[in-house]
Amino acid sequence: MTDEPLVLGIETSCDETGVGIVRGTTLLADALASSVDLHARFGGVVPEVASRAHLEAMVPTMQRALDEAGVTLADIDAIAVTAGPGLAGALLVGVAAAKGYAMAAEKPVYGVNHLAAHVAVDTLEHGPLPAPAIALLVSGGHSSLLLVDDLAGGVTPLGSTIDDAAGEAFDKVARLLGMPFPGGPPIDRAARSGQVTIQFPRGLTAAKDQAAHRFDFSFSGLKTAVARWVEARERAGEPVPVDDVAASFQDAVCDVLTAKAIAACRQHGVDTLVIGGGVAANSRLRAMAEERAAKVGITVRVPRPKLCTDNGAMVAALGSHLVAAGVRPSRLDLPADSAMPLTLVSV
Repeated sequence: MTDEPLVLGIETSCDETGVGIVRGTTLLADALASSVDLHARFGGVVPEVASRAHLEAMVPTMQRALDEAGVTLADIDAIAVTAGPGLAGALLVGVAAAKGYAMAAEKPVYGVNHLAAHVAVDTLEHGPLPAPAIALLVSGGHSSLLLVDDLAGGVTPLGSTIDDAAGEAFDKVARLLGMPFPGGPPIDRAARSGQVTIQFPRGLTAAKDQAAHRFDFSFSGLKTAVARWVEARERAGEPVPVDDVAASFQDAVCDVLTAKAIAACRQHGVDTLVIGGGVAANSRLRAMAEERAAKVGITVRVPRPKLCTDNGAMVAALGSHLVAAGVRPSRLDLPADSAMPLTLVSV
């Protein structure tokens, strides 16, 4: 027997319905239902479609997770749910479900921050997180640098995107190149056959940006530069080297992300960099981060790709950390907050 808490996590912030179960830092179940195929023809996530898909998937996904872990709802010690940030309607489905399950089973509920959960999930693969650590979170909706002293006590934002997030830029460039949604995986695959032959701009890296935006990101200009380059080739009647464009674009994104993450580690005297979020599954980002970090004695921790994208396991991992730290549960009237700030780990 173990005294470690058995925690169930529910994730519905975007287009993935996830239910995960952990005991301490041991992953017991990670059930997922994705509605990404429903959004593909629109080239992006449609909030109303995502919300309906969560409603339809919640109960069967919950049952799959319980069956996979070999437990019942009565065995669970606490329920954690993503309360924000994310799509308002999608969040409401998960929060309402968590409240219902918590009331029915008489269990405490923890409304947690989606982005902090992306940091916490690393503990399921690599064990306790050294303190302090720097976290680089990159996804379709977020690109953030965080200083993490103690997840239970909160995190300190160091920088974030001022326009497009990295994953959003991948999606838009992929669509420009005739690739399917979501754009990250097809660009990654195409880039492996291409060469970095085009020097696309690196946003907010000029000397004039260092004072106000040293750890902030901007990918809108990069996206526009790719579009203008492709349009110029097409106007000239020349073929577009899709693989080379993909490789050059991907290299520009990863260059900025890793350079700023390593700079943040060095400025704050931190020797551990955690990378999370859907874009963390990108092979070039992983390789470039490890290469640059090794040169300055920084350890890079990246969860396996399945744990980088949105999932219930990450929510359960953060919930388990909060329970173990003695953090008080949320009230049953906890809200869904689409703009939940990074400084708030739980509500």
